[in-house]
Amino acid sequence: MNKNTVEKGFCEEKDIEKINRYSRRELSEDEVYVFNVRLCDNEVDRDFECFSLSALNGLSALFEGKTGIFDHSMKSSDQKARIFETFVEKQEGERTAYGDDFYALKAKAYMLKCDENKALIDEIDAGIKKEVSVSCSMDECRCSICSKDKKRARCEHIAGKEYGGKLCYSILDGAKDAYEFSFVAVPAQREAGVTKAFKIEEDFSMEEILKTIKTCAGAVELSEKQANSISSYIEDLEEKAKLSEEYRGELSKEVTKLFSLKFPELERGLINSVVSVMTISELKGFKSGLTKTEKTPQPQLMKKNENNKKENSFFKI
Repeated sequence: MNKNTVEKGFCEEKDIEKINRYSRRELSEDEVYVFNVRLCDNEVDRDFECFSLSALNGLSALFEGKTGIFDHSMKSSDQKARIFETFVEKQEGERTAYGDDFYALKAKAYMLKCDENKALIDEIDAGIKKEVSVSCSMDECRCSICSKDKKRARCEHIAGKEYGGKLCYSILDGAKDAYEFSFVAVPAQREAGVTKAFKIEEDFSMEEILKTIKTCAGAVELSEKQANSISSYIEDLEEKAKLSEEYRGELSKEVTKLFSLKFPELERGLINSVVSVMTISELKGFKSGLTKTEKTPQPQLMKKNENNKKENSFFKI
């Protein structure tokens, strides 16, 4: 079971030295409130995703010095804490849903003991504010069944379904960046959660970018250049869709007219209802069929026209 939560802690002598690496003035043990955080682990979460052990180790280094906020808000006024130490710890006696040893990324964080933070500190101590979620960027999203990286290759397996008795889920690997941890009410992991972002490489083609967006279950991080490219791509698609709709409208009118001429006994409303659900390729096919000129078959015993004889036929024996 995932329990990425806040736990009450206490400030040790060695902690204040690490904390002061991030402060502009020397803080004393009496000025800070220290608490422990279980950031994330290698269990499968509600999105059927999990971090690999190597990903946890990579995130451990990246999360040192990162801030603690509320609900992943980017406002500086929501900053309340800062991580000063991280470590990956094996949870003895626990195993993941897929049978591996259970590992968790843990951290120690601090906040100031002041009137503004008193209510939050009381809520942490009372166990009210305890669920947390992390925001980070991962490079790989591999299928647990076929091992394909869903960001770079198409995978036919669906996360959450079983194949041959094995659960399909995505394995997140290749930690690229860590942004923050947040106090949340309903996280993605069973009792905590992870907000996962995937950064698309700058040299990806539009096809690769779209494939990543389609197959990625988490958030996707784009550069400004990539975002502008996608915006232009969408505008181009919208223009083509508009032209296509206009062409379809004209084609529908032509097919309706041809139907009416070919089958005058049919009601116009019935013809319209049939034509309205046709695709462009179907409309083109019906137009082609309805405009073909039928050749009139000639009877085999039809008398030949004597006028077609050649003028010099009297030379024939």
